Amino acid sequence: MTSAPGHPGGGFTPPEPTAKGGPDYGRFIETMRVLQDHARAVDAPDEVITRAADALAEVCDLLAPYDTDEWSSPSGRRLDLPTRGNLLPVPMQVHKVPGDGGVDRLAGWARFRRFHLGRNGAVHGGAIALLFDSVLGTASWLLTGGPYQRTAYLHVNYRKIVPIEKELQVQAGVSRVEGRKIFLETRLCDGDTLLADGEALFVVLKPGQP
Repeated sequence: MTSAPGHPGGGFTPPEPTAKGGPDYGRFIETMRVLQDHARAVDAPDEVITRAADALAEVCDLLAPYDTDEWSSPSGRRLDLPTRGNLLPVPMQVHKVPGDGGVDRLAGWARFRRFHLGRNGAVHGGAIALLFDSVLGTASWLLTGGPYQRTAYLHVNYRKIVPIEKELQVQAGVSRVEGRKIFLETRLCDGDTLLADGEALFVVLKPGQP
């Protein structure tokens, strides 16, 4: 898919509110998440899997004629929905809070689902990195006001097993800014227990840079 003609670029869909998808778009996205959970968890008879595959193929056929580019889809632009109606990110919610020295930080919660299971009840490490990239990306633009930024690097320290299906605490902040470079850090906790932490560098894009 190509971007819309005349779009300013920067590699991101502008966070412009849209009502596309209607009142059931949130239910559609949540049902897709539940489906992913079942796909990871189900141990059903062969005939049930066959029926499910047939039903899913029918849904794909229903939706296929309406595929469009990222600038037109409501995914990522439904500001009234968690993660703006985007299926990819780990479910989370963060907001600004006062930090040390009066410098704002982000704090909130994240919840990994059955879909994010690695083994032995632990969240897959890649899902933790995905969460951190989302949280730090949000912190990067929300705390600095920069319009378009991309991840230059992300380092994750896996301290303890991260459980699925439990509300966890996440926080992030800006360590320093050097020109277009924004250095950030983040932590994921279960109460007082540090589960993982990380640091990243985001770079503010030049006008039109993808």
